[in-house]
Amino acid sequence: MFSIPGKQAVSISASAAKQIAKLMDKDGHQGLRIGVKKGGCAGMEYTMDYVTDVDPNDEVVEQDGARVMIAPMAQMFLFGTEIDYEVSLLESGFKFRNPNVVDACGCGESIKFKDVDELAAEQSK
Repeated sequence: MFSIPGKQAVSISASAAKQIAKLMDKDGHQGLRIGVKKGGCAGMEYTMDYVTDVDPNDEVVEQDGARVMIAPMAQMFLFGTEIDYEVSLLESGFKFRNPNVVDACGCGESIKFKDVDELAAEQSK
């Protein structure tokens, strides 16, 4: 949908790929679908769901045994994002480094994206 030939929609760090592959193997999932939805104090939130069937409209990114599907409505907002998995003393989880985010709430759970027209113009370059 919003792909650029020869360039993956998102990149996956080695630690994220390892964690996603582990989650896929656990219950025989086909991968993780990432998306965005309205919510939170900044306006939007990321979503992650296990996938048992790949939707033909999803953008599929595979790396080191990990498979991530990007929901069609989220592709424009997630293009160029790096997905990482971080472990610290207090928490562990997936982190999204997204160049399309212009603001985030203090807790980091909610984000605000660039204007849709601006995103479309950037991706058509």
